[in-house]
Amino acid sequence: MRNFIRDELEKVFFHFDQFIPCIKPCRMTSPDAAHDAADPEEPSMPRRILFILTSHDRKGPAGSDTAPSGFYLSEVSHPYQVLVDAGYVIDFASPRGGRTHVDGLDLVDPVNAAFRQSSAWPLATESTLAPAQVDPDAYAAIFYAGGHATMWDLPESTELAAIAARIYENGGVVAAVCHGPAGLVNVKLSDGRYLVEGRNVAAFTNAEERAVGLYDSVPFLLADMLEVRGARHLPVDDFQPHVVVSERLVTGQNPASSAGVARAMMRMLDTASAARDGMAASGKVPDGSVLAHVSKAGEAGAHRALPK
Repeated sequence: MRNFIRDELEKVFFHFDQFIPCIKPCRMTSPDAAHDAADPEEPSMPRRILFILTSHDRKGPAGSDTAPSGFYLSEVSHPYQVLVDAGYVIDFASPRGGRTHVDGLDLVDPVNAAFRQSSAWPLATESTLAPAQVDPDAYAAIFYAGGHATMWDLPESTELAAIAARIYENGGVVAAVCHGPAGLVNVKLSDGRYLVEGRNVAAFTNAEERAVGLYDSVPFLLADMLEVRGARHLPVDDFQPHVVVSERLVTGQNPASSAGVARAMMRMLDTASAARDGMAASGKVPDGSVLAHVSKAGEAGAHRALPK
């Protein structure tokens, strides 16, 4: 545990509200197939995560003469590497399905370069799933990647919002980084509450919007909108890595937080999976979900390392 804390705190701070991962047994497909339908006969824990990418292509309304944009590459490539290395299968979806657009195409970054050459690249850029093609019950988690373009389409996708709510209410993890939480602002649970209500969150800050010159260009300020929805936005200094975990919601402030979000997701999912396997080995039958109460933080703003 000490080794993990030392290594991880050199990279990112984690804020914990309540860390209660629970994963409901769901259908899953063979882990070596991409974008295939879930097998209704397979009862085991899903090892599949849905990445949500924007379909929008600019930093402004559709058709406007504004700078090009899309999903921010490192916010996909870095989490992808962490999660695939841990044995998870990644599918990609977008509001319209099909083609997406890439921002932040920095191929000096070796992780970006490797992703660009991988078999995942065409799945993420040319053939993303449309919402109607997604079975939420096949996924242990959903992750919203950022990029300024997300601000113009992710909040409007009622279909993706319903998928996120279903995954969460199945006991899965919901995660987002940078502008990715734009996809969470209109997600409502079955009881009518916003998913982020009462949760601690991180997202691209107002100060960071000013720093990149887009404070007056975005359709709304993401940090402010999250607070309107009842979340508690917890910022740190501009462009510093920062991950916030609040129950089964994991959010990161900016691109530097991308890998940290994936690590937090991975440890949540692995802890829940281990708890479920332990119950099975002992002959106990899960009641549809496994609750592994890992940590509670007292005061808002307290920082703790992920438990081992």
